Amino acid sequence: MGRVVIDKEKCKGCFLCVDVCPKKILKKGTNYNSKGNYTVYVDDPNNECFGCALCAKRCPDMAITEVYR
Repeated sequence: MGRVVIDKEKCKGCFLCVDVCPKKILKKGTNYNSKGNYTVYVDDPNNECFGCALCAKRCPDMAITEVYR
């Protein structure tokens, strides 16, 4: 299983990662960072992430990293 880590200060809120996630565990957030961008958060209570890293590959700002167990 994988775990998604998002650097909220690097996230510019383009939400490309939300669209590409096959498990749909990434959500558009309502909180914003210091730059005023709404950020993505991980909504994964059942730890369904299988570590495909599509979100990290799609992020233009390299704000997402995958941490494997």
